[in-house]
Amino acid sequence: MNTSVDTVVIGAGISGLAAAYWLQQKGHTVRLLEKEPRVGGSIQTTREDGFIIDHGPNSGLETNPVIGNLVDALGLRDDLLYASEEANNRYIVRDGRLHPLPMSPPKFLKTELFSTRAKFRVLKELFVGAPEDGSQETVAEFVTRRLGPEFLRYAINPFVAGVFAGDPGELSVRAAFPKLVALEDNYGGIFKGVIKGRRERKKRASEGEESKQSARMFSFGNGLGSLTEALEQQLADHIVTEALNISVTPDADAWQVSYRRGEAHTFKAATVLFATPAYATSDLIRDLDNETAAALNAIPYAKAVMVFTGYNQQDVLRALDGFGYLIPEAEQLNTLGTIWSSSIFPNRAPEGSVAFTTFMGGRRQPGKLDLEESALLEEMQEDFRQLMGITAEPETVFIRKWPKAIPQYTLGHLERENRMDTFERTHPGLFITGNHRGGISVADCIKHSEPRAERVAQYLHSVHAAAAAL
Repeated sequence: MNTSVDTVVIGAGISGLAAAYWLQQKGHTVRLLEKEPRVGGSIQTTREDGFIIDHGPNSGLETNPVIGNLVDALGLRDDLLYASEEANNRYIVRDGRLHPLPMSPPKFLKTELFSTRAKFRVLKELFVGAPEDGSQETVAEFVTRRLGPEFLRYAINPFVAGVFAGDPGELSVRAAFPKLVALEDNYGGIFKGVIKGRRERKKRASEGEESKQSARMFSFGNGLGSLTEALEQQLADHIVTEALNISVTPDADAWQVSYRRGEAHTFKAATVLFATPAYATSDLIRDLDNETAAALNAIPYAKAVMVFTGYNQQDVLRALDGFGYLIPEAEQLNTLGTIWSSSIFPNRAPEGSVAFTTFMGGRRQPGKLDLEESALLEEMQEDFRQLMGITAEPETVFIRKWPKAIPQYTLGHLERENRMDTFERTHPGLFITGNHRGGISVADCIKHSEPRAERVAQYLHSVHAAAAAL
């Protein structure tokens, strides 16, 4: 079967779904191919015993108007939830105890999370200059140079594990945290940038764009999966799941996209948007551009395990007055951290119960995926006993393993992104998107979906204009 469409989007995670939706809204014909039986990628929500379980991401940050626009366009505004005020409290483990992350100068001076020496070293940041050689730095190198080794160990190391499931000694600071480096480049330092850049941040806020520090955390009444489910409903007639053996080849002035779903199918498309993970996109374009395929394949991924547990509230003696806690590598515990899910959003647990989402693995503990579920649960409970005093057995347990969970923006990642730009210029009509490009978060993927769709739409306009002129 041969069909002509404006765009074929390959990959039905949040990036592909959102971009396909915007293209459809612009009046273009779209087909969305997904090799799995379901769409949504790592965003998936299920219910078990009255608990709402997010298998992957559990929330997003409303950092850009595109996010609110998408929520409204999908009719999800009434279902939108913002995190509780308590979720602003974050904890870090040090010496086997939970310490509140200090969020103000007075609290920073009083906290036991950092030694007196470390506090003075952080204040010295005002007098630290930029590197003279302009060489690339890892997150660890940047933070150690500006803030000292203890701040790296007990603030940045657990933060990077919580966001990227990564190692700050591997990640490129310019690729992973560009705004942090921009403070040094534009203002001479982090603290100077925070103070002097206040006017610029107010201007961005007036235009609807929030910093990640001030943006509100959101989800939906039935979990984050409500977002991808709503997108699926809007695109239902144009989605093909279980599409296998996908290939993209040149076809005169267009592209031929073939796949198998029982029998062979072919689309002729003016444009193709690859919204698959980096390694999958690498396989799809290898015959078209081996250099770009190699660059994409060089992007490593962190493994991760999500352990969801529900407990009787009476068995949890500690107040769950926050977002949860992160664990520095120096503590040598079994897990990376735990989110207090039922404290952040309502209805995550039935009445009388509480819910936790614990993460294990990452670049720190890659072997966790090889453990049996019973061993993973025991290790998690060991950390719970030590950190929260929970000795009871959970009422509900759900474990999800992600062999390739999060792309790592290691040194050289910016060059790999530049290679993707070159690919798009040298292969007119082909585009690349996904969380390996421009940010790993749900918010980043949504934020980039509309401008990415606009670039595809502009190309389609030029193609149609040229055809009309013939």
